Amino acid sequence: MSTPEHPASAPTGTEPPYDVVVLVEEDVSPGDAARLTSLHEGLDTEVRYHLLLPVDDAAARVHSAMGSFAAGEPLAAPVASPEEERALVEAEHTVASRHLASSLEAMRAAGATVDGAATDEHPVDALRRVVADRGADEAIVLTSRHVVAEFLHVDWASRAERHLGIPVLHLVEHESFSEQAGDAGGISGL
Repeated sequence: MSTPEHPASAPTGTEPPYDVVVLVEEDVSPGDAARLTSLHEGLDTEVRYHLLLPVDDAAARVHSAMGSFAAGEPLAAPVASPEEERALVEAEHTVASRHLASSLEAMRAAGATVDGAATDEHPVDALRRVVADRGADEAIVLTSRHVVAEFLHVDWASRAERHLGIPVLHLVEHESFSEQAGDAGGISGL
């Protein structure tokens, strides 16, 4: 006669999911989605992705650009009316929502379990918050190359590495792993 296993020692059969937060600069292309999901193939647990896409702050960009023109004028007129600023913000949110929907579709087509959000927060602050809220196991930063920022270690990935207690991987959009590993072979336009 066999004795039943103690419930505490019995395998549960349900491993906790492996949560990955992905900070993206632009749409996730089908190729980028395939590369992202390939990183976690073979894990014995469900992998859940959460995409985080910053909303461009059009009003701030306009104010910043125009502020440099008006720097010599102590009481320069505002660049845009409140109604114009609201319209700019709404337009940026519409664009971000479209990019997020496209990215979620690409990830799902690659077989990923994924959700996502657009954020008005600074990208690294938003990444830190979402990683903490979800108890994420890993963070991935998917951006185009920013050579000067990367050299000075002020790019999103470098900043995230300093603030997160989990692995942070920086991937370059639209480049294969071998292109990213090469000396500058994958950089176009240089």
